[in-house]
Amino acid sequence: MRRTSPGHHLLARSATTLVAAAAAIGFFTPVSATATTIDGYSATVQQEAVASLAAEAGISESAAVALLRTQAASVGTLQRVTASLGSRAADGYLDAAAKPVVNVLDQTAAEQVEQAGAQARLVKHSSAALASAQDALQALPAVAHTAIGLDPKTNQVVLTLADAAKGTEALLTAAASLGDRVRVERVAGEMHTAIYNGEAITGGGTRCSAGFNTNRGGQNYIIDAGHCTRAVSQWNVGPSQGASFPTNDYGLIRNTTGSAPGAVTLWNGSTQRITSAGTATVGQRISKSGSTTRLTSGSVQRTNVTVNYAEGSVYQLIQTNALVNPGDSGGCLFAGSVGLGITSGKGGGSSYFQPVGEALSAYGVTLN
Repeated sequence: MRRTSPGHHLLARSATTLVAAAAAIGFFTPVSATATTIDGYSATVQQEAVASLAAEAGISESAAVALLRTQAASVGTLQRVTASLGSRAADGYLDAAAKPVVNVLDQTAAEQVEQAGAQARLVKHSSAALASAQDALQALPAVAHTAIGLDPKTNQVVLTLADAAKGTEALLTAAASLGDRVRVERVAGEMHTAIYNGEAITGGGTRCSAGFNTNRGGQNYIIDAGHCTRAVSQWNVGPSQGASFPTNDYGLIRNTTGSAPGAVTLWNGSTQRITSAGTATVGQRISKSGSTTRLTSGSVQRTNVTVNYAEGSVYQLIQTNALVNPGDSGGCLFAGSVGLGITSGKGGGSSYFQPVGEALSAYGVTLN
C-alpha cells in the first residue's frame, strides 16, 4: 500500500543528518567495537534481543543469553546435517532451547542425525510431498490477503487466510483434498506491503526504510524492497536502479550520499555491524530495524512463504513475529552480525521478509 504525502521536509545533506532522520541501514560511521556477551551482537541488539526473548519465553535474562549463544552453532549444524541427508531429511528447525531438530523419514537417517549432534524427529511427510502440496495450492488463481508457507515444526504446509480474503472456496477445497499435509489458519485484518509516507528515505511523497549497504565495482548501492524502488525513481539517497516486484520483493538504489557503512542503525546512536549474509531458520531468534518501529526482535515462524498481496504474489519469503509497521519496508532483518532479509510486508500479526541473499545475487553486489 502506498500513500502520497501532502508534503515532506527535505533531509539535510550531511550523512549524519540522513541517519538521524531515518534509514534502517544507518548512514552512521560504525561505532568502535565493545565487548559483548554474545558473539557478533552489538550491545544494543543484545540488550533488546535478550529482553524480548526473556519476556516471551518466561525465562531469566541469563538463560536468554545462553539460548542466543547456542543459536549460531545450531543453525550451522542444522544446515550441514540436512544437506548431508538430502531427500531423507524433511527440513528442520530450532527448538525452544535453540537446539537443532532435523525431520527425517526413517530410523537410519535418525541415527545419522543423532551422531551429528542434532535431535532427530521422525515425520510422515517428505519435503517432496510438502512441496507438491504447496505447488498445488499455488497453482490455483492467487487470492489477495492469503499466504502459503512451510511449517517444519508440524511437518505441514500452512494456508493462512486473512479476514480481507474473498473468494477462498477453491483454495479451501484444494486444501481439504490434500489431507493432513495442509493446515488452514485464519488471521485478522489483511496482508499488505508496509510502505507509507513520512520520514526515512523519501521520494515522490513516499517513505520506505533503507536496506543493506552494498557495493559493485567501487559504486555503493542500497538493497531495498522492490515495491519501494518500483514506486519511486528518485530517492533522497539516490536513484532507483532496479525493481523486482511482485514475484520477488527486492530492488536497488544507487547510493549517492558518500556514506555507506556495513552496519544497521539501532536508533540510539549505535549500530550493529553486518559481516555476512545467511539463510533464515525456523525457530531462529532475529532482530529487525526499520524507520517506524525501529529495533524489534522475534523469531522465524516459517520459510518459503508465498504472500498474496493485493499488488501480486511474492514467493519464498521469511515469516516472523517481529513487529513491523508502515514505513518499515526495505528495512533489515538480521541475527547478530548476519544479514537475513529485507522487510516486505505484514499481515495477521506476522511480518514478511525477502531473503537478502537472493537480492545480492540478482544484482551482483556484495555487503559493505
